[in-house]
Amino acid sequence: MGYLGGVVLLLFNLLMIMKPAWFGINDPFLPARISFVTVFLWWIGFSQITFRRLPRYTFRKRRKDKDRSILLEGYRELDQVYQQVRKSKKLSLYLLGFFFMMMGLLTTMFMAATYGEKELGLKEDVLIPTILIIQLVGMGGAWFFSRLSGRIGNLQALLVSVFMWIFICIGAYYITNSAQFMLAAFFIGIVMGGSQALARSTYSKMLPETTTDHTSFFSFYDVMEKLATVAGTFSFGIIEAITGSMRYSVLAIATFFVIGIVFLGMTLRVVRRD
Repeated sequence: MGYLGGVVLLLFNLLMIMKPAWFGINDPFLPARISFVTVFLWWIGFSQITFRRLPRYTFRKRRKDKDRSILLEGYRELDQVYQQVRKSKKLSLYLLGFFFMMMGLLTTMFMAATYGEKELGLKEDVLIPTILIIQLVGMGGAWFFSRLSGRIGNLQALLVSVFMWIFICIGAYYITNSAQFMLAAFFIGIVMGGSQALARSTYSKMLPETTTDHTSFFSFYDVMEKLATVAGTFSFGIIEAITGSMRYSVLAIATFFVIGIVFLGMTLRVVRRD
């Protein structure tokens, strides 16, 4: 549903950017500015469903010690989750695998267009439709991996998606033209649609059965994701600066996925043993 919702607004904004005359716009820079406004309105509008319909308190838990700093309280809860994760070999291994997987996945998301522009010399008429392809194919990819996880299990399906990421990165190293770039985008859409959903659902199934503090656990999960984004994009840039080519950065992304597979494989062994 997330990909479907994203496609609706993305399609509107892409049409406005590529064909501004259809909307009576003469300023070439105005469509991009309007796109930012539409994203704001989209988010603030649909977020009202969450604010108005979902329960404010779950498990009848209300915030205690209201005089405490919210910022400091947040860090304290993250530290509590960290201490629990350290005691669980299954969670520790999984989050390490998740970290390296996200280093590769999110770096691919953020740097794919830059790779196409700088390394292949592609223009907006190729890059913009490529973004749309990833979103559209992502819907099918999410459905495919949900069915696959139902057959072989969440963790096993996640491992399949990471293996696919490795082959995509190796293939991206050899890309030389726009057709190959868009083909790679097609396969990226398939695995991207399933990888993120599988990673989150697998994590939810590994949380301690006795805990009711799911918010703090998923906050910790999101912190790991953001750290992976920083580490991945930083590594991508450093390798490009050293080698002078983004192609070697792409191979480094494949290495992140390989490390992720090692930790996810160890997690699977622990899960089967337990």
